[in-house]
Amino acid sequence: MTAIPRPSVRRRTAARRRPVRCALLATALLLVTSCTGGSDGTDGKAGAAGAGDPLFPRLGNGGYDVTHYGLTLDYTPDANRLRATAVLTARATQELGAFNLDLKGLRVRSARVDGEPARTARKGSELTVTPRAALERGHEFETVIVYEGVPKEITDADGESVEGWVETDDGAAALGQPTGSMAWFPGNHHPSDKATYDITVTVPTGYTAVANGELRRKEERDGRTTFSWHNGEPMASYLASVAVNEFEVTTGRAGELPLYIAAHPKEAAAGRKMAKLLPEILPWASGLFGPYPFSSAGAVIDHNNYVDYALETQTKPYFDSAPTDEIVVHELAHQWFGNSVTPRTWRDMWLNESWAQYAEWLWEEKRGGRTVQRIFDDFYDGKDDESPGIWAFPPASPTPETVSDPPVYGRGAMVLHKVRRAVGDDTFFAIARTWAADHRHGNADTAQFIALCEKKSGKDLGALFDTWLFGKGRPAER
Repeated sequence: MTAIPRPSVRRRTAARRRPVRCALLATALLLVTSCTGGSDGTDGKAGAAGAGDPLFPRLGNGGYDVTHYGLTLDYTPDANRLRATAVLTARATQELGAFNLDLKGLRVRSARVDGEPARTARKGSELTVTPRAALERGHEFETVIVYEGVPKEITDADGESVEGWVETDDGAAALGQPTGSMAWFPGNHHPSDKATYDITVTVPTGYTAVANGELRRKEERDGRTTFSWHNGEPMASYLASVAVNEFEVTTGRAGELPLYIAAHPKEAAAGRKMAKLLPEILPWASGLFGPYPFSSAGAVIDHNNYVDYALETQTKPYFDSAPTDEIVVHELAHQWFGNSVTPRTWRDMWLNESWAQYAEWLWEEKRGGRTVQRIFDDFYDGKDDESPGIWAFPPASPTPETVSDPPVYGRGAMVLHKVRRAVGDDTFFAIARTWAADHRHGNADTAQFIALCEKKSGKDLGALFDTWLFGKGRPAER
């Protein structure tokens, strides 16, 4: 991110013109339980109603892995009304008499598994699907959910940040970190279960619907326009996004990489600037971190008064308004760190934000500003504008309420700089490229990162990580 933004990136708190349709995610703090199995002759075990994440135990589900989402959305902005069909292709990792999907709000009209009608039950954000016959372990199956309604916003565990389906003054934006994607499609909404996506959105003609990946088809019919987007690389559901507005679209290239930039009419100048900035940042980042991991790049620059953050939505980061160059660098760095290499659990969030923050530092030095060492010192001494709060807790130990707080960003970046000083520049950037290559389009965790640092450097870095990543308070020595 700045996906759910660090406080320093927040620019405003807007007075809403309508009530916020959301509720606190208290369910994120509940213990993991199993869903109830079906009774229609299915005697297989039920998949768990949570992935057991240490921060959000009820997020995600057990018993299956999704390989592909086919989402067909029909959206009417004036009524904020969504009619949709989700087709999930998944593989059972155990015998399944029933399984759960995460879905917040919205009315389920029907469900089918492998073409046969399936029974559904709702409890909070858990949608339990009971197929007509139990699914054998290893079986690849297709689930079709037809649903509709007014999609909701979700307020995060911090009680402040808003995500989910965010209705704006003149459109909408679907933002999903860490839990908001359940507000607009049913799925296994945990970062450990990545999948490919096809997202087709139909909106009134005059609007543009932007999603992840590449635009495969645009078709106008009967006063409505359909946009079909294909994201062929694995993606965590929190990175899936749809933005709807009367965007001005700019296309281009960064080398061989196609670019698609959608800018709100009030941010048209920022869109033109982005078209020049991306071809500069992407080759620079590729030189540091290795080849860009996706088939396309771009951005969505909205004029959204109801969120105050940028988010690293895959291939096209979302900006609530015209961003600074540093914020663009931050969100693009996430395409490597967070999007391609995704945390195994939300406790590993620092692996996303530390690299994105450190990329900002590297960019500032490149553009003739402070050196990275000077920025590190300013953070340590409390002189940087973003340094307040960085010692509140160890970066590797956030809570649901603090998963996007300053220690995860600023102190996380300081951990990386300490590693760089300990192992030298050549080894440090070799670590960055190896990390991005070894876990490309996969998941990884903190223990694996520490092991890689020690393997590449041939050094015991235990004391460094114990002090800077896991230790409480400001270290006595910088």
